[in-house]
Amino acid sequence: MFAAAPIEAADKAGLYAELAMQARGLLHGERDRIANAANFAALAWHALPRINWCGFYFFDGRELVVGPFQGKPACVRIALGKGVCGTAAATRETQVVRDVDAFPGHIACDGASRSEIVVPLVDAEGALLGVWDVDSPDLARFDDEDRAGMEALCRVFLDALR
Repeated sequence: MFAAAPIEAADKAGLYAELAMQARGLLHGERDRIANAANFAALAWHALPRINWCGFYFFDGRELVVGPFQGKPACVRIALGKGVCGTAAATRETQVVRDVDAFPGHIACDGASRSEIVVPLVDAEGALLGVWDVDSPDLARFDDEDRAGMEALCRVFLDALR
């Protein structure tokens, strides 16, 4: 059985490196997308400071549909190109939003969220699988270090599905 160890790191790079190592161990040998997404979201929820939501939206061929997450109830469906998640999915580029109120078309599932980061999940063949979404009640919670760390975490998730 896997038991996540508390993460104590001097900086964000160390936090994400340790979190990626724990995620690799947690997901090792399991290929089920839902099972891995549930455990991945729980691991991130307990490790990342100052967040109020984290989870997955999976692409069903038409739109993004909420998947496993941690936090308050979420929007169920998001159209491609709409909000931060839909923009990340449509552009296939990570979106780092310092102030969600300044993001055109932001979808406020939780009014307490002030900043957000969304990483698109694309398989080895280039197909969109969905997005990984993390919200914070703090303005400017996410930066380029978080982008690099979250993208590395998402590669661990995607690698486990192969």
